[in-house]
Amino acid sequence: MKQVQFGAFGVPSQVGHCVEVADVGEPGPSEIVFDVLAFPVNPADLSFMTGRYASQPPLPATPGAEGIGRVVKIGAGVKDLKPGDRIISLLRENWTQRRRIPAEQAIKVREDIPLAQAAMLRINPPTALLLLEDIVDLQPGDWIVQNGANSAVGKILIGLARERGIHTVNIVRREELVPLIGSLGGDAVVVDDAGDLAAKVRAAAKGEPVRLAIDCVGGQATRKLVDAVCDGGTVCVYGGLSGEDSAAPTHALVFRGVTVTGFMLGRFLMQRNRAQITAIYDLLAQRIADGRLTVPVEKIYPIEQIAQALKHSEEYGRDGKILVAPHGPLS
Repeated sequence: MKQVQFGAFGVPSQVGHCVEVADVGEPGPSEIVFDVLAFPVNPADLSFMTGRYASQPPLPATPGAEGIGRVVKIGAGVKDLKPGDRIISLLRENWTQRRRIPAEQAIKVREDIPLAQAAMLRINPPTALLLLEDIVDLQPGDWIVQNGANSAVGKILIGLARERGIHTVNIVRREELVPLIGSLGGDAVVVDDAGDLAAKVRAAAKGEPVRLAIDCVGGQATRKLVDAVCDGGTVCVYGGLSGEDSAAPTHALVFRGVTVTGFMLGRFLMQRNRAQITAIYDLLAQRIADGRLTVPVEKIYPIEQIAQALKHSEEYGRDGKILVAPHGPLS
């Protein structure tokens, strides 16, 4: 079977390759075997391949934090899943044609949502949801700000916030993105250029306190968000696209009471039991089914063209996700 591997840390499109490996074999007790039907390329996957992620695996390694699969075999004792079920794996290493995992690490996914959207259910939608629910006790009418508003998480967060009556100020780096973010329901869109970003954010929020800032960039972008939130506000960093450590001025932490914290999906899901995790994915799948949650896809590649898919995903200015289909075109 085919699998994506990298044998050294570096530029993903240069170190990632499609290789032939042995089949996963038969499922053991309480295990399932499933075909991976599609997976997206996420920033975390790229960081994993460059060696900048939180953990560095022994090499060669297989990336892949998410994807959508279909069960082909079940082991003895598996009661909640059967062959033919769609599932997402809660484990990594999903950039492959077939996987064998403990059944308890799989979440069943409804059949009536598009396969491409199901492939992107595992990471970004719950990240957006829990950023709204777990960091600050937000109430209808509150204002928040996020950078990277045209990212997958950013776009999803806009819709989820709007459902809750939470107002969003959305930061982008390109003027041409302003209409897009507005069409998604963003209350305000500001461009991060040479001007005073904090002043722009405060003006966009009409002078109302901005209680939460959500940061996927890190570095000096964190400092800008610290300046933008109200006294006692919180800045939550969930990504590091800049490649730099987050910067926060001491005076804001000491004299203004601003809190800077971090978010990692796995860590926050671990605070919940199996039923609660399943409920999160059921809720998000329902929003996909009724059209309230969708992420644009720019292109789908076969697994044999993983280098091209990675190169495409590295390009600046994309407005849609790059997906890979290990078993051919999605139906």
